[in-house]
Amino acid sequence: MKYFISDTHFFHEPIIEFCHRPFKNVEEMNQKLIQNWNDTVKSPNDEVYILGDFVYQGDGEQANTVLKQLRGKKYLIKGNHEDYLNDKNFDQSFFEWIKDYYSFEYKRRKFILFHYPILEWDDYYRDSILLYGHVHNIDVDYFTRMLGGNAVNVGVDMNGYRPISIDEIINIVNSREMSW
Repeated sequence: MKYFISDTHFFHEPIIEFCHRPFKNVEEMNQKLIQNWNDTVKSPNDEVYILGDFVYQGDGEQANTVLKQLRGKKYLIKGNHEDYLNDKNFDQSFFEWIKDYYSFEYKRRKFILFHYPILEWDDYYRDSILLYGHVHNIDVDYFTRMLGGNAVNVGVDMNGYRPISIDEIINIVNSREMSW
């Protein structure tokens, strides 16, 4: 199964208040994000695409500590807070690959993965689906209106602090198509 997640912001205490996350402190948040991930991603062969901002202003050791606890094959689309990638202590082998942008096909639909919301993307007029993060839970209606029904925010603040499956995404897009 393919899963997607963005903006976990591990080790970022201020994100709790900024996004109204239901955690007392960063330790509780980190543990809950890890637990939710592993409760969702069952197989070591499941693929998890992280669409940026995995660890906020953290170092390589912090990123390593979290990544070794998470199930699945992990792929990183870089966000604007990936400083740990430049730390000599970071073990890049935790990721299958690291990219700025990625696209693939699944069930005859093209999926575009990018950290940022964008107004048009590859095959936009052929019903491709954009998966993004970056904006957390800020003005959800605005982004839905601006980007349309084929763009889905996969940030943790939008998806119960867990990865979301590709089939869940398809269901969201299909339900929007019926209402547009």
